[in-house]
Amino acid sequence: MTKSENTALYMQLQLELQPYLDVMTRAADAIMTKDVSKYPILVVHQQSIELGVPVVDKEKRQTKWSINASTLEEFAMKQVISAEKIEDFQGVYKDANQYLCLFVISELGANFIFIPRSEKSN
Repeated sequence: MTKSENTALYMQLQLELQPYLDVMTRAADAIMTKDVSKYPILVVHQQSIELGVPVVDKEKRQTKWSINASTLEEFAMKQVISAEKIEDFQGVYKDANQYLCLFVISELGANFIFIPRSEKSN
């Protein structure tokens, strides 16, 4: 896949998730303010997955994506991120006050991406 194709898919995903930006921001904030984790991760998926707590159910909302709220700690516990890679992940994790960390699972595979937070919730 070319860089321009990746950019186009990223932009499309950002548009599709725009209606859920506020709820994703609130979920990430709850994880941090309740001292659950300094590393909230929102799992964006199209199939059933046992990772995180459901925030948006695509069946109930009749949308393309479901969203679960999770953390780096859960990813490590379930070995989605290996113990050796935790420090590397923390090093690339963007400022959680400015960005949301998404783990997107789609027909293209699974990827971490960061999108700007909702302006309203800051």
